[in-house]
Amino acid sequence: MDFIYSSDDPIWETIVSSVAIFILIIIITRIVGLRSFAKFTTYDFAITVAIGSIVSSTLTSSTSVAQGFTAIAALLLLTLIVSIIQKRNSKIKSSISNQPILLMKEKEILYDNLKKAHVHEDQLIAKLREANVIHLDQVVAVVLETTGDISVLHCDDASNANLHDKILQGVKDN
Repeated sequence: MDFIYSSDDPIWETIVSSVAIFILIIIITRIVGLRSFAKFTTYDFAITVAIGSIVSSTLTSSTSVAQGFTAIAALLLLTLIVSIIQKRNSKIKSSISNQPILLMKEKEILYDNLKKAHVHEDQLIAKLREANVIHLDQVVAVVLETTGDISVLHCDDASNANLHDKILQGVKDN
């Protein structure tokens, strides 16, 4: 029955290791940037990788099911705690989660923001084409979202566009 639970399983070491791996994945992902993991937030990516790693080691090594379950439970509990903390503290939320970044404001390309976001101008132009923009005057704003997607807000005559302030709420301008 050692494959289910062994009395010498280092359960507390597993919990601490899970938390450490989770935090390291978030830090590394924040450094590398959003475009590396499109469709994932840093947080989603970290938990997915960590749980995948735990499942893999449980299935392919001498790690017991109890130890693997404990590690996954610790990570899921950690995600619940972090979610609650993020709702209550905006500073912690901004340090864990990415913030959307403005890449274009009207027809002006914000090159400093492109550089910070690790987005090449060619990628921006490709997104404009995908959005059927045929002239830069049509662009109201382009935003790199927290998931790594690029949103293009445009209309036929951007100079007359009434973009509601709430649409760009929380978007980093510089």
